[in-house]
Amino acid sequence: MEKNNTINNYKLNPPQILVLGFASIILIGAILLNLPIASKSGESVGFINAIFTATSAVCVTGLAVVDTGTFWTAFGKTVILLLIQIGGLGFMTMATLIAFVIGKRISLRERLIMQEALNQFNIAGLVRLTKYILFTTFIIEGIGAFFLSLRFIPEYGTLKGIMYGIFHSISAFCNAGFDLIGEGRSLTPYVDDVLVNVVICLLIIVGGLGFTVIMDVLKFRKFSKLTLHTKLVLSISGILILAGFVFSFLIEFTNPDTLGNLSIKGKILGSMFQAITPRTAGFNTLPMDKLTMASKFFIIIFMFIGGSPSSTAGGIKTTTAGVLILSFISIIRGKNDIEVFRRRISKELANRALAIVLIGMMWVGAVTMILSITEVNQDFLDIFFETVSAFGTVGLSLGITPSLSLIGKIVISLTMFAGRVGALTIVFALGRKKKNNKGLVRYPEGKVMVG
Repeated sequence: MEKNNTINNYKLNPPQILVLGFASIILIGAILLNLPIASKSGESVGFINAIFTATSAVCVTGLAVVDTGTFWTAFGKTVILLLIQIGGLGFMTMATLIAFVIGKRISLRERLIMQEALNQFNIAGLVRLTKYILFTTFIIEGIGAFFLSLRFIPEYGTLKGIMYGIFHSISAFCNAGFDLIGEGRSLTPYVDDVLVNVVICLLIIVGGLGFTVIMDVLKFRKFSKLTLHTKLVLSISGILILAGFVFSFLIEFTNPDTLGNLSIKGKILGSMFQAITPRTAGFNTLPMDKLTMASKFFIIIFMFIGGSPSSTAGGIKTTTAGVLILSFISIIRGKNDIEVFRRRISKELANRALAIVLIGMMWVGAVTMILSITEVNQDFLDIFFETVSAFGTVGLSLGITPSLSLIGKIVISLTMFAGRVGALTIVFALGRKKKNNKGLVRYPEGKVMVG
């Protein structure tokens, strides 16, 4: 009996498996990117730089210490693309794909890990959901690649144009933000290009909504029939995009370094892109370092919120922010229940949302403090921006990523990892197994004054 208990103590739980799984993929990617054949110079990029790049790719962030378009060979870019795809879908989804191919049956334990990875309430229908995720992802990425190729083929040639279309479509749908344009320009050459802006924005939005939301919308089609989760995701995402568009359009309208010298079409496209990309996408059509101070701070808020659960996006998630806002509204109105769309949200869910936000804020605060010490030549806002971008797995930067110190690169890598896996998941992975509290005596309630 004692021996069985010892074995059970060493048995990994789903959060621990997720953390170790992502870490293993990052390590394999780093080893491949560290090979001389991965860089055009024929020299190793250095293991820390390889770890940083692999982490950024697997965690679908987009921060880069070297220019993706000009530094890496076709081999290196292919490795990065595969890491983005695996990181965006999740390693358990990719493992399930391999199981489908070889005809392996999905065990109960594997379904429990998939449940944790996909943020599902139960294990019923997980295999069917995974098949749907894979099918939908490849179809959407294929459509995106086709339309982007229409723009890239005349500019780069047939083969290169097709490859650019595939790379940027996958990067956009996975909310990774890696680009091959080169020289750190991201998509700034296409700031007023309707095709590129619309396709990339749609890929970012769909990828950031979450697979369960996409399936729910395609199944019911009417807003009234959608689940509460889907309604919250669509409502909050719509509000954030509209607010971001209006704010960017008004604040940057006269800025000569961003929207000021563009046509009305360019201003609208630039503002639209600026409203969508901070929610973990990482692409930019406007130079980040030229934005006004107000826009930079606004982007920081958006990066911290991020996308939605079960999606390719990071951040604390839209529903987390939504639940906290609804909880605040219920307190202001003097209600005991948190209500929205004629449904009640449990206090436990509100407490979990609060825990996620607090852990995120503490992590960002601690990392910002560390970088303020190690990156002595950088402005505080640039450091704060970089930290939130890493935690939200966004990839936007004010230009300090290549000049980060050794400690800075390690700390940002850990932050990207925490942002992708989930800080709360890491806490659960490091913590002990839940104890059964049934039958235990509850302590008497005490009174504490707050506020």
